[in-house]
Amino acid sequence: MSNPASSAASLETDLFARLRETVLAALIDLVPDLPPEIAARVEVTPTRDPAHGDMATNAAMVSARAARQPPAKIAAGLVQTLSADPAIASVEAAGPGFVNLRLRPDAFRGLLPVILATGEGYGDAAVGAGTRVNVEYVSANPTGPMHIGHCRGAVVGDSLANLLIKAGFDVTKEYYINDAGAQVTALAWAAYWRYLQAIGSPLTEEEFAAEVPGGLQYRGEYLIPVGEALARDHGAALASSTLGIAAPECWIDTVRDFTIAAMMAEVKEDLRLLGVHHDVFGSERALVASGTADAMIERLTADGLIYEGVLEPPKGKTPDDWEPRPQTLFRSTQFGDDVDRPLRKSDGSNTYFANDIAYHADKAARGFDLLIDVLGADHGGYVARMRAAVKAISAGRVGFEAVLCQIVHIMRGGQPVRMSKRAGSYVTLRDLLEEVGRDAVRFTMLTRKADAQMEFDLDQVLATTRDNPAFYVQYAHARCRSVLRAAAEMFDPATITHGALAEAALDSLSDDAELAVIRRLAAWPRTVIGAALAKEPHRIAFFLYDLAADFHMLWNRGRDDTTLRFLQAEYPTETRARLALVAATAIVIRSGLAVMGVEPVEEMR
Repeated sequence: MSNPASSAASLETDLFARLRETVLAALIDLVPDLPPEIAARVEVTPTRDPAHGDMATNAAMVSARAARQPPAKIAAGLVQTLSADPAIASVEAAGPGFVNLRLRPDAFRGLLPVILATGEGYGDAAVGAGTRVNVEYVSANPTGPMHIGHCRGAVVGDSLANLLIKAGFDVTKEYYINDAGAQVTALAWAAYWRYLQAIGSPLTEEEFAAEVPGGLQYRGEYLIPVGEALARDHGAALASSTLGIAAPECWIDTVRDFTIAAMMAEVKEDLRLLGVHHDVFGSERALVASGTADAMIERLTADGLIYEGVLEPPKGKTPDDWEPRPQTLFRSTQFGDDVDRPLRKSDGSNTYFANDIAYHADKAARGFDLLIDVLGADHGGYVARMRAAVKAISAGRVGFEAVLCQIVHIMRGGQPVRMSKRAGSYVTLRDLLEEVGRDAVRFTMLTRKADAQMEFDLDQVLATTRDNPAFYVQYAHARCRSVLRAAAEMFDPATITHGALAEAALDSLSDDAELAVIRRLAAWPRTVIGAALAKEPHRIAFFLYDLAADFHMLWNRGRDDTTLRFLQAEYPTETRARLALVAATAIVIRSGLAVMGVEPVEEMR
């Protein structure tokens, strides 16, 4: 349940929420027995065309059937009632049951003192109502340096978690280490090769690779320091007497554990450089070793959700190239999946999906109400089966959602950038951070919806033009700060604190460009709520870009019209009003950048 105090605070700071309450009260006067589920569908949103007003409501449309009245009749009643509201300048019915509202400038100007008093907490919402959410993101296999694909998932996941926190959810940020299975065994063999090199083994790389089960998979230079560290710690003890390959049972566990720890240290350092923090690091290997996965399979078996069966051939396969065999299957179709899923491999070990069910069962057992996985787009086919599994293991108590991140192409000079010497085959996150910086990386990664492919243009990200959204928004904040620094030299600093500016007379803020900025600031709380509920943190980047555009337009208007300049010593009342607007704009930009994990700049260099 939501906190009444929080709800009241939201009404004070969210102009759209306040107007919705006004509309709802008017609607209930017209339809006294309005069902709660109909009332919940009433919305007050910005008009698509500013010429039609500031806000529109669907109240007449959604209530018509329950009221057994034509939408137009209810709309007419709303127009009559709402016209008497002192905050509303005009009301008119439009279309099939919509009502457009135009507010008086004072209704918007009155938000500035609220923003100045609330600070960066402006936009905080109670819509999450303390719902416990686990956001799992990155979860890269510890087999090498983080790459650009990991980067997008890291930024999207971290920003989504920040956004949910701002919207009132109780969020845990989690990383699942995929440290079991064939990939980490292949990693151990690759690190062992670098170890043999470090102790002077006479083997060539190809001779070694011929002895590796499945071949030598990881050949990047990043494993050279790992091999050297193993050589320092163990000398030649892990090799044969001729400095060749010893029996795997003599070294595989030691090398694997050491290499995973070294790779995770690298991953955590990459995440630190990116400004990403996780509250929990979970381990697949620990989960399996604890027996949790087997216990989960036993539990599902007891619930009648496991059976032995033979699946139909996968799409694209024929009986000639596919061998049917009995498998241990989970009845995922019973929970909305399109096919039942195997939980055991042919050798009797668990499938990755079986271990993943156990991991999600562990998260559900920790009391989360909603599990969100941020995944690469190649995991799109995994979502339905995981949703089915979570529904089964939690008896429907726990929700599951996935955010899919499409691939990122790094471009320079119109050409793709593909290689990193360190990694051997891809651009690493560290490469990108060293070239353009953390804040530019984080902001740019959120300039497209997560499930849309994107081109990360290095030339554009470093450009100082409006075509670079990160620069454009930071420039707006820097301009705000420069105005406030200049004001501190022009006026007594005590008269231009946030508290003092909250008391300023604001009637002089009447130009269309000034009011456009305030209207944009008014939309921040509903932007936070909408983005959080949709799990779309890119909406924050879009909002900030639009706010920056409004502010830059106002700045440029001051160049053409001296009466609109922010600082005019001869007009202290008007100047303090504009300083209130500038300070509020800076606050909201900082609030949005905080969600994105981007540091605001004080000045552009």
